[in-house]
Amino acid sequence: MSSITPVRPSAVGEWSLFAWLRLPQLMARRLGITWITAGWIPVLAASALTLIGIAAIDTTQPAYASRQLAYALVGLAMGALSVVPPSARLERWSPWVFALTLVSLVVLVVPGVPESMVRPRNGSRCWIDLGPIDVQPAEFAKLAWILATAWWLRRAADVRTVAGIVLPFVITAVPVVLILAQPDLGTALLFFPTLLAMLLAQGARKVHVALVVAVAAVMAPASYPVLKPHQRARIDALIAQVQGSDRYVRSIGFQGDRAVTLIASGGVLGHGKAQAAALVRHNALPEEHNDMIFAVAACRWGLAGGIAIIALQGIYALGALWIAASTRSRFGRLAATGIGIMCAWQATVNLGMTVGLLPITGLTLPFVSAGGSSMVAAWMATGILFGIAARQSREVTSGIGATGGSLVSGGPRGSLA
Repeated sequence: MSSITPVRPSAVGEWSLFAWLRLPQLMARRLGITWITAGWIPVLAASALTLIGIAAIDTTQPAYASRQLAYALVGLAMGALSVVPPSARLERWSPWVFALTLVSLVVLVVPGVPESMVRPRNGSRCWIDLGPIDVQPAEFAKLAWILATAWWLRRAADVRTVAGIVLPFVITAVPVVLILAQPDLGTALLFFPTLLAMLLAQGARKVHVALVVAVAAVMAPASYPVLKPHQRARIDALIAQVQGSDRYVRSIGFQGDRAVTLIASGGVLGHGKAQAAALVRHNALPEEHNDMIFAVAACRWGLAGGIAIIALQGIYALGALWIAASTRSRFGRLAATGIGIMCAWQATVNLGMTVGLLPITGLTLPFVSAGGSSMVAAWMATGILFGIAARQSREVTSGIGATGGSLVSGGPRGSLA
């Protein structure tokens, strides 16, 4: 009669510990990625910004801070899932995902949609009511457009000609017009600067891009008469604020004036939580947890906190551009460029309007402002960045990210991009 040798409990524990230690290696092998990658730069910057944002929101709106933490956890989960698909699969999916987001943007503006599904807020139809949550399609449309544009540019005609860069602008005008119809001017302003950067990454001539910028600069003042009255009033209020006039302080310029006051009140190191909350309440800053969150952060942590937020936003964008410069996947290069530039431009506009250098447009500060859709979409973009960076060496050697088994290229089939 054979005997069964019992397994020592310590041996089971040792085996379990060994298995857990091997888990990252097994995951990397399964996903075809490497953990030592520049993709951690935007991940760590986004994590720090998310924590700062939750703490800033908690200063005046503890209930919103709890919700923001929940949104951040969902965002982290969606970001982790966004690492899974390789570039080739993202590239194949991107036109269809973009088409789906366009449908959601149409739902917001088409007549006849029940108010229970699309309820106007502050004069804008930007959210779709899904019962327990509201979704802002424009936030996901930004990311879907970047991926679809990267897909198109990798297959497009020569962008080194004027004719070759016209069609991308026409395609981009579709989501821009739909977002303007909500109306959401702030989000709409993000697309064309991002497109210019992606065209440069694809090899467009600098003189052509400079020509587009020059034409836009000349035409911008001409758009003033066609703006809505409140949009013209915000520009007038900004000009008056720069001139030192207070004629709009009690009306359309109130939010901008209160934001600048709170930023100045923070000094170098800011105030404690209770005192900062009291200052924000006393100044009655509108949208302090959302568009104007930087003013709250600067009030609580002062100049040091403000510089930290600006630096982290810059680190995120530079990390994305580093990934774009180092990857050999043409699609990955274009997608990472688009994500980095759009995030940097959005942060620049938000910070500019908060400190009184740009008109207020209702644009959030990435990872910091309250908002579920913006948080989840931003973390999905971060996951895509990590996936591009973590596969860059494997894509060259094994063809991951290629179409039809060839290496990713913008030129002849089989050449390196």
